[in-house]
Amino acid sequence: MTRPAPYDVPAEVSRQETVIQRSRFITTLAPVASVDAARDFVARIGAEFPDATHHCYAYVVGPPGSLAQAGMSDAGEPHGTAGRPMLEVLLHSGVGDVAAVVTRYFGGVKLGKGGLARAYAGCVKSALAEAQLVRKVTWARLRLEVDYPALEAVRRLGAALGVEVLAEEFGARVKQVVRLPEEHAERFLAALRDSSGGTATVERLD
Repeated sequence: MTRPAPYDVPAEVSRQETVIQRSRFITTLAPVASVDAARDFVARIGAEFPDATHHCYAYVVGPPGSLAQAGMSDAGEPHGTAGRPMLEVLLHSGVGDVAAVVTRYFGGVKLGKGGLARAYAGCVKSALAEAQLVRKVTWARLRLEVDYPALEAVRRLGAALGVEVLAEEFGARVKQVVRLPEEHAERFLAALRDSSGGTATVERLD
């Protein structure tokens, strides 16, 4: 199975607030690692602002642009005016594992369908622009066995590709459990075969 390359995710929960035509819009972003986490986040925001008119939301669990675990809701706004515009912004943001809730307190002025869509999309865009992001790395864990003459070459190779040695045992051969960014795994395995003359053995642990 192909694993995703590193991608940006929100570093923490963040919040922005704006007023549009007398309606108060509160946008809350959060990192979410699962659909259940996204739903829990939406529920927490609803509980935090129980008197709000709407709690519209969208989330993308997984790498940026993925629809495999995406969700949205207009939460009582006219169909297609909130959840869909919010989701479109998330899908094209380059950010993954992210959920957005836009809480609205209606101010008495109707925005119309186009105005609502622009308002909800704009709130999420603005919140993403200000959010602190971190890089999420997918790790590959490997169990290696190499002969002693190849050990120094393996260590140099590992240092160049960000390999971390988690465990090491010295016996008839050197045994290691290592991890490295998935994006470097195939390159590391090919170089390991070359540097050991094909004598190294490798087992994936996840």
